[in-house]
Amino acid sequence: MRVDSEPFKIITPEAPSSKRTPRPDWLKVRLPQGKKYFHLKGLVREHRLNTVCEDACCPNIGECWGAGTATFMILGEVCTRACKFCAVKTGRPPEYDVDEPRRVAAAIAKLHLKYAVITSVDRDDLEDGGAFIFAETIRMIREACPGTRIEVLIPDFRGSESALKKVVEAVPDVLAHNVETVPRLYPIARAGSRYRRSLDHLKNAKFFGIEMTTKSSIMLGLGERRDEVLEVLSDLREADVDIVTLGQYLQPTREHLPVARFYTPDEFIAFREYGMSLRFSHVEAGPLVRSSYHAEKQAAALA
Repeated sequence: MRVDSEPFKIITPEAPSSKRTPRPDWLKVRLPQGKKYFHLKGLVREHRLNTVCEDACCPNIGECWGAGTATFMILGEVCTRACKFCAVKTGRPPEYDVDEPRRVAAAIAKLHLKYAVITSVDRDDLEDGGAFIFAETIRMIREACPGTRIEVLIPDFRGSESALKKVVEAVPDVLAHNVETVPRLYPIARAGSRYRRSLDHLKNAKFFGIEMTTKSSIMLGLGERRDEVLEVLSDLREADVDIVTLGQYLQPTREHLPVARFYTPDEFIAFREYGMSLRFSHVEAGPLVRSSYHAEKQAAALA
């Protein structure tokens, strides 16, 4: 199937409503279960940690936790931005916990993870956006688990190059920052963020003289047009991004933006083929794909 085989009509996201569109069969997942799932859940509670798996209502939590993997969310659980697609709490965060990096590293050591993903809420209340805590978390994981590969999914730090440099100099194996959607939908879906700033953030990550794999992600189903998606993929490649993921947006609650369109598995395959034609090192695309979904396999494709 060609990615342009069927034109998409322009859809502007509506205000949140009480009606929710039923999910197609290919988006239905099993309830979380199994010993590994409950072991990881207990470990997260024991170390007083947050995971984006829970806070963002990820549909893959059963599969990932059942396999013993999780994406840890640092800098607390309250975000200073209020993106209309995201289920993470918003408001004024409390002071960050300086012991959090050590606890994250301890949990990863107990899980014997070969690959760890670390993300965070936006912390616009902090001068460096939380970059120091990201760097400390990377360093603590290196000390506790020298064989573990580390991926960080960072916020835009309001475009601060000095904050970005702090994280890059801690030398994660993969540095990710998600553009999330097309530029036209930023005012609706990503208030407080800027598309060009996110692109520059990804491009600048490779300007500090440290070899770095970069990664970004796009959600589909917010009302974007096909040509806009293709343009974002081209922009990411021009920014020298190595890995890109594309997944289906799912409305987390009735207070969030509704789903404008459900894409079929075949359409995701077509987008993947187009992305690979642009010479990304790896493209992961599918209805349930998220930035950190099978992250270790995505990174392994570059090895």
